[in-house]
Amino acid sequence: MKEKNNTLQQLLSEAKKRLKVSGAGEYSLDSSLFMMKATGFSKIQLFTKNDYVLTEEEAENFENMVSRRENGEPCQYITGEAFFFGHEFKVNKSVLIPRADTEVLVETVLDYKEKYGIKNMLDIGTGSGCIAISLALEGINMTACDISIGALETAEKNAQLNNADVKFKQSDVFSAFDGEKFDAVVSNPPYIEKDVIPTLMREVKDFEPMGALDGGDDGLCFYRQIVHEGKEHLKENGFIFFEIGYNQGKAIEEIFEKEGFKDIKIIKDLAGLDRVALGRL
Repeated sequence: MKEKNNTLQQLLSEAKKRLKVSGAGEYSLDSSLFMMKATGFSKIQLFTKNDYVLTEEEAENFENMVSRRENGEPCQYITGEAFFFGHEFKVNKSVLIPRADTEVLVETVLDYKEKYGIKNMLDIGTGSGCIAISLALEGINMTACDISIGALETAEKNAQLNNADVKFKQSDVFSAFDGEKFDAVVSNPPYIEKDVIPTLMREVKDFEPMGALDGGDDGLCFYRQIVHEGKEHLKENGFIFFEIGYNQGKAIEEIFEKEGFKDIKIIKDLAGLDRVALGRL
């Protein structure tokens, strides 16, 4: 692939074959994204410049990205970009890659914002900031926290990138918010059971931050903590909104009930799986 006389079409064709063999699910799309990144071409130009001969630097950059993907590294970490709720976010190994499934959580919060006049909200475990930034751009006064300095640095850059006004704090759940209260709390906490993590796809278990995945022995430890401590940080009739695992709806409903929450709902995603849980204090 490093031959100087190889054309865009030749390099792209070979990359697709290599990534398909490696087991990369979106091998054709990934190859195209890497070529766009290496050359600066648009998607249309990939079709109109088939005979373009990459410079040595472009070819090396392309080869590097393809090799990393062959080894299982997620495409988003390689390109440094991900898209969520119509917005671009910079991502790196300090943060979980934003996923389309999480847009159900944002959409649910926005529905309740209109119905109940939610004005200010805390996002716990913000990671890339994709939830907090998307909600801030829809008019909610957002505060976001994470225990990871690397995640907060990334989230702050993403807020600047998207011209979003979000207040960021380093905090272990509510530790930095003594005496502060919010209309609502939102979180996509770590919720994978500890014993399940080794069985995840290598793109996840080998590359994404373990602190954003490990939800303890039963995957529920952060839900319990946030619901229990959240009662001291919610205004009257305040809400908590969670993203949840596909099989966690009943258990989280019971956590809310035990802590005295009402109007508890479990909302499914487009695949018909449990995706969002919410309760009202």
